[in-house]
Amino acid sequence: MSYTFRALMGACAVSALATAALAETTITVATVNNGDMIRMQGMMEDFNAQHPDIKVEWVTLEENVLRQRVTQDVATGGGQFDVMTIGNYEVPIWGERGWLMPLEDLSDDYAVDDLIPSIREALSVDGTLYALPFYGESAFVMYRTDLAEKAGIEIPEEPTWAQIKDAAAKMTDKDAGIYGICLRGKPGWGENMAFISAMANSYGARWFDMDWQPEFDSEPWQAAFKDYLDLMTNYGPPGASSNGFNENLSLFQQGKCGMWIDATVAAGFVTDPEESTVADNVGYAVFPNKEGVDNHGNWLWSWNLGIPESTDAPEAAKAFVTWATSKEYTQLVAEKQGWRAAPPGTRSSLYENETYLEEAPFATLTKQTMDAATPEKPSVQEVPYVGAQFVSIPEFQGIGTAVGQQFSAALAGQMDAEQALTNAQQLTEREMMKAGYIK
Repeated sequence: MSYTFRALMGACAVSALATAALAETTITVATVNNGDMIRMQGMMEDFNAQHPDIKVEWVTLEENVLRQRVTQDVATGGGQFDVMTIGNYEVPIWGERGWLMPLEDLSDDYAVDDLIPSIREALSVDGTLYALPFYGESAFVMYRTDLAEKAGIEIPEEPTWAQIKDAAAKMTDKDAGIYGICLRGKPGWGENMAFISAMANSYGARWFDMDWQPEFDSEPWQAAFKDYLDLMTNYGPPGASSNGFNENLSLFQQGKCGMWIDATVAAGFVTDPEESTVADNVGYAVFPNKEGVDNHGNWLWSWNLGIPESTDAPEAAKAFVTWATSKEYTQLVAEKQGWRAAPPGTRSSLYENETYLEEAPFATLTKQTMDAATPEKPSVQEVPYVGAQFVSIPEFQGIGTAVGQQFSAALAGQMDAEQALTNAQQLTEREMMKAGYIK
């Protein structure tokens, strides 16, 4: 065998090994079990065609479990996941700690300047992005127009909580299995506490005063939580203390809820005729406020795709997150399932698309509510923190979940409102003292 032939064979062998190694690049994506993320998994044929050298494995988890798993993994550098679905609460904290890869040098085709400014800012540390947004949201009222008409009521564009209570009472027909209102009750800082914190904001409450003292003993918190329990006890579905976003979505789609106040992203699912029995009878209104309080909840959230520093496949992970959050992905969803299903709340160009605005009757109000959110000033009172339905400090994940457990227990009838609020005050004070915020 000649030297040239042996050299050629050797080069081919090396090339084949390199190709095989490339073909074996596998990334593991941790994600939440909500509709948009499930939909993304159904769109993978497009990604696979563009990147035949990358294999994507999914770990799809319930929201509270996802948060526990990815937090533990990223904090310990475990390397279990190459891509993590995380919120705009985690991104700046983890980015500042060096736990996430900075996402720089994005291609011109990605059009990073098209990202909605408030969302982009929430995912950046010192101007550098540490995650890319898959969808963004605020919160609003979704209600059954047919039930409102039957009850002889009109939901105003900017309702007060008193008007919501009146509508819930008139829509409720327990014998028919229809409950006037569905709200989150499942414990978790991103479950019941996301909603209850936004509701408390709309009553003029705040989590902490300017000295980081918790304020669950304040009048606004007392009023907000007691009204929440009153609404859910009298007009909510049974077992509400176990209901989070997904459970309430299912109830609304089945025609069991007169009103549901939650994330704006839900609108695309409650109006899907293939999934929702009430798709043609849904109206929308701004998140309510307490009479005399100029605050409509200030909910601002995004689910995002971040890459932990512990990944051993950074380029493959980056290829995936840029594909999943691109304008082209949005177009792909629109082509396959209609513009109503497009992931909302991340790109300005979506809200300049006349076809989207026509096919998605909730689009304009979604953008308006997101634009109106002021996470830097979530309460009408001064606060020492940033955050709308959460507080942007590392300790909030544990504190928020512990408080959520107290509030969920009250909803389940295990204690009254006063006891739940007292427990929340005491445990929050204790944790804030441990963390050195207060003495």
